Amino acid sequence: MDEPDDDRNNDRAIWQTFHKQVETKADRKIQARREKKNIWFAIGMFGMVGWSVTVPALLCIALGVWIDTRFPSRYSWTLMLLLVGIVLGCINAWYWIKKESDRH
Repeated sequence: MDEPDDDRNNDRAIWQTFHKQVETKADRKIQARREKKNIWFAIGMFGMVGWSVTVPALLCIALGVWIDTRFPSRYSWTLMLLLVGIVLGCINAWYWIKKESDRH
């Protein structure tokens, strides 16, 4: 006869856990609606991510062009450094997005 009580206690614990998860998500959703971001925030974030990738890419391209004009070789330093610049830019953008999401 102990088994039905154990099943009920187990079911109750599962429902309590489920209730807590739903309550937590609802609280987060309500708070997100209160902290409404305006369109300028979204545009600013978009711009920040864009420039975070563009600036390192352009700097690496400039360095690659300079190397290619000064030291001709079989390899295109411009293309190689473009790839490096994009990777660095993506890491930079990821850092800023992570920092902004941790702040909120």
